[in-house]
Amino acid sequence: MTLFRRPGVIFVTLMFAQLLLVSAQVQSKSGVRVLELVTFEIFSRVQAATASIVRGGSGVWGNYFALRGVRAENEVLRQQLSQLQVRMQEEHALASRAGKLQELLDLKTGVGVPTLAAHVIAGNPNPGMRTLTIDRGASDGVTPDMAVIAPSGIVGRVIGPVASHAARVQLIVDRNAAAGAVTERARAGGMVVGTESDPPLRMDLVPNLADVKDNDQVVASGVDGIYPKGFMVGRVERVERRGGLYLTITVRPAVDFASLEEVLVVLVPPVAVEGDGAAK
Repeated sequence: MTLFRRPGVIFVTLMFAQLLLVSAQVQSKSGVRVLELVTFEIFSRVQAATASIVRGGSGVWGNYFALRGVRAENEVLRQQLSQLQVRMQEEHALASRAGKLQELLDLKTGVGVPTLAAHVIAGNPNPGMRTLTIDRGASDGVTPDMAVIAPSGIVGRVIGPVASHAARVQLIVDRNAAAGAVTERARAGGMVVGTESDPPLRMDLVPNLADVKDNDQVVASGVDGIYPKGFMVGRVERVERRGGLYLTITVRPAVDFASLEEVLVVLVPPVAVEGDGAAK
């Protein structure tokens, strides 16, 4: 087997060598030797493939660096967007606060009695006694039992002791609070008291035959000598007629105590009323 293979290999080698010699001597129509032309063609194709690979690699690197640039730009834009969102929230908060202050100013102008603006600085976490603290006190003319109001309605009354620059306010929804009230539509009178249920107000001492309906407005009657007559207390949420002498009436307060920030103190001392039913 090896003897037959060796002559074949030698023959092929000789033929290839002779082809190279002939190619080296033979010239093409352009005067260039065929061997040189073939070699140039082969190397040119190799160079073209190499250049294509290099260009592809350069494109990949270029795209990579461009992508990194886009990512960096996106990060900058994201930070700017976050700053704009924070600024918008600040502007919204300022606008909301300005609106509340304008409502308070309108109330102060139209209330008809001397008042003093105050900021809510603290609340009482004890659910059994619902109070808040304001930043006005004895040095500002605040005394116990003065009424505290908001643009939406009655908040409560000042309770002692009163500090020089701070005072506690008993909310109308406190279980020990009470205020004379009347329904605005039918003028059915009674006493609004705080409860620990929902809604947190109940209107007592309203006769069973009185004309009281759901959604009736309840306002201060002024009979307690503390709260100015006509100020909003809340709305009737439910009326029940039972077998007793009086209706069972639940009232939803007009004031949202959870979001209360500014109030007005009515700088009018309480009027002593005989048989006063207000909580003391």
